[in-house]
Amino acid sequence: MEVQKTALKYGMITGVVLIIYFLLLALVGLHTHAAFSAANVLITGTGIYLAIQKLKRIEKESFRYQFGFAAGIVTGFSATVIFTLFSTLYITELNPNFTQEFMTKWEFDWFAGNGMLILTIFLMGLATTVVMTLAFMQLFKDSWNTIEGSKHTLSKHNNVKSKKRTNL
Repeated sequence: MEVQKTALKYGMITGVVLIIYFLLLALVGLHTHAAFSAANVLITGTGIYLAIQKLKRIEKESFRYQFGFAAGIVTGFSATVIFTLFSTLYITELNPNFTQEFMTKWEFDWFAGNGMLILTIFLMGLATTVVMTLAFMQLFKDSWNTIEGSKHTLSKHNNVKSKKRTNL
C-alpha cells in the first residue's frame, strides 16, 4: 500500500511539474522546439528517483527491488498519463495550431496529425519511465557482493570462497 501511495503522490507532482515546465516554455515561445523536451527526462527522472528514495527510507530493511521498481514505474506512468492528458487538451482545445507549428519546425516530407503527436508523447514518457527506473534501481538495490550474497549464486568458485571466509 505504501508503494502505491508514495508512487502516485510523486507521479502527480512530477506530472504537474512537467505541465508547468511546458507552460513556461510556451510563455517564451519555445514550446515548439523539441530539443527542450530533453528536460522532461530530467524532470521525470527526478520524480522517479525521489519516489524510490522516499520508499527506501520508509521501508528501511524490508525494502525490496520489486517494491522500488514498482514505485518507479507507477510514478513515471502516472506522470506520463497526467502530462499526456494535458497535452491532449492543449493540442486539441487550447492551441489547435500547435501540431502544425510543431511539425513545420522539422523539415519532413510528411505530416503527422494530433493523434500521432499525442501517441509519441505518451510512448516517450513510458520509455523514459522504464529506462530511468531500471537505472535508478541499480543505485538502490542491495549488493550481492557480500559473503551472504555469494551463498545465492550458482558459481562453484564463489561458494568455495565463501566457505574459506567462514572458516577463518
